[in-house]
Amino acid sequence: MVQPYKHEPFTDFSVKENKEEYLLGLKTVASYLGTDYDLVIGGERVSTDDKIVSVNPSNKEEVIGRVSKADRELAEKAMKIADETFKKWSKVNPEVRADVLFKAAAIIRRRKHEFSALLTKEAGKPWNEADADTAEAIDFLEFYARQMLKLKDGIPVQSRANEYNRYDYISLGVGIIISPWNFPFAIMAGTTVAAIVTGNTVLLKPASTTPVVAAKFVEVMEEAGLPKGVLNFVPGSGAEVGDYLVDHPRTRFISFTGSRDVGIRIYERASKVNEGQIWLKRVIAEMGGKDTIVVDKEADLELAAQSIVKSAFGFSGQKCSACSRAVIVEDVYDQVLNRAVELTKQLTVGNPEDITNFMGPVIDQNAYNKIMEYVEIGKGEGKLMAGGKGDCSKGFFIQPTIFADLDPNARLMQEEIFGPVVAFAKAKDFDHALEIANNTEYGLTGAVITTNRENQEKAREDFHVGNLYFNRGCTGAIVGYQPFGGFNMSGTDSKAGGPDYLTLHMQGKTTSELY
Repeated sequence: MVQPYKHEPFTDFSVKENKEEYLLGLKTVASYLGTDYDLVIGGERVSTDDKIVSVNPSNKEEVIGRVSKADRELAEKAMKIADETFKKWSKVNPEVRADVLFKAAAIIRRRKHEFSALLTKEAGKPWNEADADTAEAIDFLEFYARQMLKLKDGIPVQSRANEYNRYDYISLGVGIIISPWNFPFAIMAGTTVAAIVTGNTVLLKPASTTPVVAAKFVEVMEEAGLPKGVLNFVPGSGAEVGDYLVDHPRTRFISFTGSRDVGIRIYERASKVNEGQIWLKRVIAEMGGKDTIVVDKEADLELAAQSIVKSAFGFSGQKCSACSRAVIVEDVYDQVLNRAVELTKQLTVGNPEDITNFMGPVIDQNAYNKIMEYVEIGKGEGKLMAGGKGDCSKGFFIQPTIFADLDPNARLMQEEIFGPVVAFAKAKDFDHALEIANNTEYGLTGAVITTNRENQEKAREDFHVGNLYFNRGCTGAIVGYQPFGGFNMSGTDSKAGGPDYLTLHMQGKTTSELY
């Protein structure tokens, strides 16, 4: 009997033993820095001269690893193998497929601090953020395995006298997994295994800034007993390999997490029926957000300030769920703003290997440049209250930044920055605050801090986001507890870690038998 799902607990680093284990994890990762990693196509290792060089965003001189880069010829080879392997893998008993995920979860759990330490090195994640990323990866494996066991016999439908009807799920085909750098373990692993456990084969193209953790995950899946050809590891450029695979007539679905612009491009390309294609491709997309915390005049104001700061600056604001807008009812605006500024000025920024640093770097030079451009825009649109400075001499560090008194239509209030910058705006009343909160093309997460039950229920109905939180921050969804995915330009509302996520990777088949 399968044990009920329970999410992986977060590590308490105030416990000496846990702290020592994490430091040991950092030593383990240091021992294999600079290693070369091959493509994996049909279970075979393929080395290419062209490499993706992964560097530590806290220390640009430190190379995490060099990962072979796929070209179109290798992508085509991987597609043919995945297409052929699908015929066998789709017929494998769902219990067997689920067992691979359970075993992989056990392997990762034993190496938990090593994987988290790798995230600290490769993605610049502070300890708690890295630990949560690894825990979420384990959660996805455990949760989706159990969900597959629930769905394996289909869904009951009505039968009549002399007639027996069944509604079963069957696999789709070859899926292209294009995963992001901000949750380079959790989202990469979750999107990959959701496709695999449902009987599909996969071509995994991870983000080019964090390919090493993906290579390590592929090794875990092999160790867990996944047959050759089910998971093919093909890092490469989006323009060359990504477009080619999205366009390919044998691609059955694309699972993408990333920016709005790339998501739209994929959606457009996937909609075209290419020569030899006999289906409409399915797209599962999560494309970012412009997330708001609304603070009512009847609210715990300390909770409000703490929630804004933690949600805005955790992992340097590099979360699609991060609070990038704080909309405060004017009666309490100054109090919440001033307290948030106080809290922000207490935050420490530096190398995330040091547990005392709350914030690490942003991911790379491009991100650094883009965020600092928005800081300059903010100086013209609002009042700089904290931060506003950066240093990219050794790593890509930006101080947590608050701008006040923004117009709801200002660029800082409308455009996704994906960095440690939060814009404060004043609302006349609660209804006006909700109006501002909804004044964006995105609809991913939001939070409302209020003690007024009537206003809470109004927000439950009218705040148009996929994940809405009351009296807490707007980040930190847990698999199986808060299924995650948003509306409008935040994507296809594909709720990761939810009860219907796996069905996006399958198709329903009705069979009817007369007696």
